[in-house]
Amino acid sequence: MEKRIEIEDKVKAGCPAYAMIYMEADVDNAETGDELKREFDRLTESIAEIYQIPDVNKRPAIAATRQAYKTFGKDPNRYRPSQEQLMRRVVRGLGLYNVNNLVDSGNILSLTTGCSVGVFDRDKIQGDVIRLGVGEEGEPYEGIGRGPINISGIPVIRDAEGGFGTPTSDNERTKTELDTKRVSVTVHVFDSSVEDLADITARMVDIFSRHCNARNIETTVVRP
Repeated sequence: MEKRIEIEDKVKAGCPAYAMIYMEADVDNAETGDELKREFDRLTESIAEIYQIPDVNKRPAIAATRQAYKTFGKDPNRYRPSQEQLMRRVVRGLGLYNVNNLVDSGNILSLTTGCSVGVFDRDKIQGDVIRLGVGEEGEPYEGIGRGPINISGIPVIRDAEGGFGTPTSDNERTKTELDTKRVSVTVHVFDSSVEDLADITARMVDIFSRHCNARNIETTVVRP
């Protein structure tokens, strides 16, 4: 594993049942393939049939993420976790845009697990250490396609240059492109007592292997 992952004391104290599933892999990215589009459509249709809007926040992984936001002083209704944003769009029938194989694979993993998933260009992450902490007031952060985001009170992954991933939005600085050759993938599990970490890891490896030709795969689970 090329990166060392550390969890800061504030997260340890506020979310003692937290676990991060982390993967690094070589990949081939491309415009969203037909097989991935079909899988995506089947999944979103199934979710729309099973869930209604009041059910979304009750999904255990989403509920645990929202509780973490509240613990650190953030309103999860104003800064919704990414997996909740995806679920709500699907249930409301608004659909999701296809971006590319890497982004869409991450969205499938997020929808199937209910967890927030970050997909980053490994070569854009600076330094040898990734730290999970909590955003501070005034800390700069540019969400992908969203501009500056106030990440105060939101769990944030930082590298040597600062924050590059939160459960609400990934950062423009480390986003994947069509020429991305190596990825770092994070899955935030804020209550590992109710989630099967081995199953989530297996799903992650399977999805990225099938749709992004992931290889030289390394995975780990990091706890407080």
